[in-house]
Amino acid sequence: MGKKMTVILEALMLLFFMGGGEAVEIYKDPSQLIHRRIKDLMGKMSLAEKIGQMTQLDRTAATPEIMKEFSIGSLLSGGGSVPRLQATPEEWIDMVNGFQNGSLSSRLGIPMIYGIDAVHGHNNVYKATIFPHNVGLGATRDPKLVERIGAATALEVRATGINYAFAPCIAVCRDPRWGRCYESYSEDPKIVTAMTTLITGLQGHNPINSMPFVGGKNKVAACAKHFVGDGGTKGGKNENNTVIDWHGLRNIHMPAYYHSVMKGVSTVMVSYSSWNGKKMHANRRLITGLLKNYLKFKGFVISDWQGIDRITSPPHANYTYSVQAGIHAGIDMIMVPFNHTEFIDTLTKLVESKVIPMRRINDAVRRILRVKFLMGLFENPLADNTFLHHLGSQAHRDLAREAVRKSMVLLKNGETADPPLLPLPKKAGRILVAGTHADNLGYQCGGWTITWQGLAGNNLTQGTTILSAISAAVDPSTDLVYKENPDLEFVKSGNFSYAVVVVGEHPYAETDGDNSNLTIPEPGPATITNVCGGVKCVVVVVSGRPLLIQPYLRSIHALVAAWLPGSEGQGVTDVLFGDYGFTGKLPRTWFKTVDQLPMNFDDPHYDPLFPIGFGLKTSPAADSI
Repeated sequence: MGKKMTVILEALMLLFFMGGGEAVEIYKDPSQLIHRRIKDLMGKMSLAEKIGQMTQLDRTAATPEIMKEFSIGSLLSGGGSVPRLQATPEEWIDMVNGFQNGSLSSRLGIPMIYGIDAVHGHNNVYKATIFPHNVGLGATRDPKLVERIGAATALEVRATGINYAFAPCIAVCRDPRWGRCYESYSEDPKIVTAMTTLITGLQGHNPINSMPFVGGKNKVAACAKHFVGDGGTKGGKNENNTVIDWHGLRNIHMPAYYHSVMKGVSTVMVSYSSWNGKKMHANRRLITGLLKNYLKFKGFVISDWQGIDRITSPPHANYTYSVQAGIHAGIDMIMVPFNHTEFIDTLTKLVESKVIPMRRINDAVRRILRVKFLMGLFENPLADNTFLHHLGSQAHRDLAREAVRKSMVLLKNGETADPPLLPLPKKAGRILVAGTHADNLGYQCGGWTITWQGLAGNNLTQGTTILSAISAAVDPSTDLVYKENPDLEFVKSGNFSYAVVVVGEHPYAETDGDNSNLTIPEPGPATITNVCGGVKCVVVVVSGRPLLIQPYLRSIHALVAAWLPGSEGQGVTDVLFGDYGFTGKLPRTWFKTVDQLPMNFDDPHYDPLFPIGFGLKTSPAADSI
């Protein structure tokens, strides 16, 4: 009898430890349903651990010890926040894993999620492929291309051990004076909506509509931003007030969010802007009522950088109120990003005093954990070197080059009575290349490249300038002369067959890019006047938006909008010299004067210099086929 009882007890104990007993930690068992894992883990979590999961810090404010002690849910690299200048992918991986090991050593071992602004490729990282900014991708009208770019970006992000990209920006920029207009695909919500394929590229194709989804270790969590109306602010001022009725908000600024949720976007970031005077970071009607309840968004909502601080004016004037308003509105994770103890202590007091109900905390944590479980973070929390070879790979650079050439928009190609200037002949006696942007990789990449505001010069990362691309494209017998800002006499006496002038904007991001006049920075206009006054010229405008070009248009023989093409300048020369034809179409209206702004394609009085959708086409040159 004793022996039989021993066998029974041993069998029961075996079942117990194989999963039949309540002592087994269900949340660590990948065979369990996600909702059971979430419920099990949340049942074990203290209030402090839950609030820790709602906290996101910049890497500069974190240590592995902080990750462990406070159960911090997420880290990020803000623009330019890197392990060191020109850090290798191995150094990125070591840094991320160091923080992750801190999280895994906490009481419950909840892994953190690491986010970064990979908004045109993995743009913070040295030697990564820099794709065209969104305004250029909008000019391609090619959602499948954008999806491929998303997939390539995911691989490069994973190459550095990171699993969360703050992309895509699905703002509908309705005023080019806005400093973030280049982050918008178009002024037309239909074009913006079509480009939400970046989400499926980043995350993979979702088999279950509306449920957050990350399709494997070669994919990353995506983030649709900035909810909602950020592209419609008055006067194009960043973080300003979007004055529009419900019908306009729904039909212009909301459609891309419907589609993003259907594609299973994992997170949504809230906008700094206001809607009819109400700060979006405090707008419960739109965050909870519309996004969560009506659209059935199941991922988590994240604030922007110090976003809740800016609920008050001046920012951080009443932090307790800001925390209360932001959490009550439905924000689940707060991008603090520096002082974690202030946020954690403030929210803890608000919960303990019953100002913030526990059900709101539980909703936030449930959403955060859902994303972490669905992306397999509990099973694969640490990064390895599997994807290293994808960072800046030739395949990705070829893809970026394809995107560049498809984004080029030809606005003028000779006068009506004259033969077209483009495509340019590769074999010519002597050609002139001029302009501030011809030999400047930083300028052609724009903001959000290596640093937040972007950089000038050719030492920021790896890539090909437009000048280098021209040099590689022309026949070896062609004499190529580069002079950044030649005078008229130099041009007239140079015996040039033709000239390529590359001018445009200097890099900027966000508020620093707000611009009320949209003129081409000097010496750009002088360069255009001098060069085009002395020889047939093609002017290539490198910019994040349309600029004032009408005063010079008559003297320009051919005009190309190149947007912010990124690291692969050969894509520009692919179409200039006829290896491929021009196919790009304007993603937004090109104005005559800034007095017309804001002016959009659906306005009743529409009088543009070039309308949205405009773009001359060319055929490949016969000698390039």
